[in-house]
Amino acid sequence: MGDPKKPRKQYETPGHPWKADRLAEELQLVGEYGLRNKRELWRAETILRKIREHARSLFALTGEARVREEGKLIRKLYRMGLVGENATADDVLRLTVRDILERRLQTMVYRLGLARTLYQARQFIVHGHVYVGDRKVRSPSYHVMRGEEDKIRVALPIAQKQE
Repeated sequence: MGDPKKPRKQYETPGHPWKADRLAEELQLVGEYGLRNKRELWRAETILRKIREHARSLFALTGEARVREEGKLIRKLYRMGLVGENATADDVLRLTVRDILERRLQTMVYRLGLARTLYQARQFIVHGHVYVGDRKVRSPSYHVMRGEEDKIRVALPIAQKQE
């Protein structure tokens, strides 16, 4: 289990640290999604890697076990908003890191037009102005589940609402 005061890393770093094409792609994604640092990107890549690994392991199963496990995975990813309701394991393997990053609260606040920029969306969230349903969410990396998109709202103080 480990010591509760020493949390584990939630991400895996790239195998080779200085490949120019990967660095350029990472920098472009960090800017496009308003991430604070590459660790946030690596966390999304790790989540995607684990999902794809699970999907690949389904191809080794046969019969009823595969159908059951594939159904569980698809239902989970459907609730997360990553795939459609009648997706297959091949659709899961087609997921990209952009699909994960699009479901972040920071990106959703910006895409819904509640903030002018991705950075302003991040600031609203960190300062405690964003609610998902009745809960105040202060983590820009919060994964917005399917059905929560319409429950996102920004409650700004009176002084800023004059605009």
